[in-house]
Amino acid sequence: MPNSSSISEFLLLALADTRQLQLLHFWLLLGIYLAALLGNGLISTAVACDHRLHTPMYFFLLNLALLDLGCISTTLPKAMANALWGTRDISYAGCATQVFFFLFLFSTEYYLLTIMSYDRYVAICKPLHYRTLLGSRACATMAAAAWGSGILYSLLHTVSTFSIPLCQGNVINQFFCEIPQILKLSCSESDYLSEAGIIDFSLSLIFGCFVFIVVSYVQIFRAVLRMPSEQGRHKAFSTCLPHIFVVSLFVSTLLFACLKPHSLSSTSLDLVVAVLYSVVPPIVNPLIYSMRNQELRDALRKLWKIPSYIRKY
Repeated sequence: MPNSSSISEFLLLALADTRQLQLLHFWLLLGIYLAALLGNGLISTAVACDHRLHTPMYFFLLNLALLDLGCISTTLPKAMANALWGTRDISYAGCATQVFFFLFLFSTEYYLLTIMSYDRYVAICKPLHYRTLLGSRACATMAAAAWGSGILYSLLHTVSTFSIPLCQGNVINQFFCEIPQILKLSCSESDYLSEAGIIDFSLSLIFGCFVFIVVSYVQIFRAVLRMPSEQGRHKAFSTCLPHIFVVSLFVSTLLFACLKPHSLSSTSLDLVVAVLYSVVPPIVNPLIYSMRNQELRDALRKLWKIPSYIRKY
């Protein structure tokens, strides 16, 4: 059996056995990737170019779009290359790099979603203090804290995972380097349990952020239901519901991936769950935010509008 010191590469999950299906998977992944790039790229450009969107809520949305772009760019390009060329390999260093950046971007996104719930809480429950509590410096500090925490969390996880001896071969039953699949290659149960302690810490952190989000939205809904104006309630819900949908999708798929019983574990189910938490959110998030947000839709229309002096020619 090889050990981690002799492993120079890993073999990722082959999505198809025949050449035709491999090419079909390539074009499917390419379409998904381009859709995510287009959606998140449009939101990033609209927020950056439209001065009306230079507010805390859209500043955090810009960060979310950039994180979604990074997340899907960490996993899909390698999967597309393997499908196109009919290969499965990824180098040891490439696998470690993929794990680091995916965890960094993924954890930062969760911290950012927690901050966004605080933004909505202050905007609706404490509107008179909004400018004070969420000024430009405070927003930059919170965003920097989310990105910095993501780097530290990812570094801790990555170093811990790749310091474990691996004796069960080099085949990873996933289309990207996923920590639970790498841990299945560990030499002994004790090696697995050392990383499991960090996973337990991660789950407690996830749960803490989730409780904060839930408490924030309980306060938000109580404040919204007390609003005398139906128009005010509609506007408040239109800014909150997209965030609730995104958080629900993010947390439900993540918790299922972490807490599903080993008896339910299978290659096909693990693949579906991985797609749900790593591929679906970067595609769906732009749609959720643009469908329910009139200001963002107006900015996107303005972005596509051709100036009159160009139309003359």
